[in-house]
Amino acid sequence: MGHTPLVELDFARELRPSLPAHTRVFAKLETVNPGGSIKDRPIARILERARSEHGLGPHSERRLLDSSSGNAGIAYAMLGAALGVPVTLVVPANASAERLDRIRAHGAELILTDPLDGYDFAVKEAARLGAEQPERYLYACQYANAENPRAHELGTGAELLRQLGGAPDLFVAGIGTGGTLTGIGRALRAARPDVALGTVVPDLFPGIEGLKPLGAPGDLVPEILDERLIDHRVPVRLEEAVPMCHALARRGLFAGPSSGANLFGALELAERHGYGRVATILCDTGERYGSTGLWSGV
Repeated sequence: MGHTPLVELDFARELRPSLPAHTRVFAKLETVNPGGSIKDRPIARILERARSEHGLGPHSERRLLDSSSGNAGIAYAMLGAALGVPVTLVVPANASAERLDRIRAHGAELILTDPLDGYDFAVKEAARLGAEQPERYLYACQYANAENPRAHELGTGAELLRQLGGAPDLFVAGIGTGGTLTGIGRALRAARPDVALGTVVPDLFPGIEGLKPLGAPGDLVPEILDERLIDHRVPVRLEEAVPMCHALARRGLFAGPSSGANLFGALELAERHGYGRVATILCDTGERYGSTGLWSGV
């Protein structure tokens, strides 16, 4: 888990011909983690803390509880099965069929919420269950759990620095829980205070699976997100992210829509501001999006 490859996207100029001549784009290939996504990293730390500090395990009467849009749910279910930790997940019912099948395959308990209520409702429902039934559930809350950004500061960010031989000029990542951007951002800023950090902001509808818009009144802002780190915000629509996914796939890199959004944002900011070394994240495998129509017409 972790120690993922860093690949140079040497075809970036084909996608954006007006990129500066000195721009090079790199991506951490998080799709090769055992659970197929970057979420394996923080969930492993959260589960280990639950075992060591709260005694969760095969003979525990309590279950680990959290909400997820899918990837963290897979990581919880997979690692919970491996470690003997019983897991309950609150997931919107419109999560892709492939994600729900994988979670069920590992034996986790699923509580599905109405998609019309949105993902934030699933978060609130998990919090409610944890508060009302503390004897049954240990609520992990990846949105507020410090192990989430710590996994990326000590792991993903440190790896990126080693692989690049220092910090890039620009790093771009979307916001789900905020752990990736916050943790990697802290690692990069510690190494190079002037590194630029950018994020991508999806539209409210249809949105991009795994990314939060954080623009509407009442949006749940993750407690672990350090917005002071963000220099650039790039609006991105699903119809801009999908061609990036297709372009990656045609070059042997099979990744989901949040990865396409990250690449779009990285190219946009590199072109706009003239950044040289640019790094981003390919968050999860494209294999869990067939039922969503992502690969139709490729």
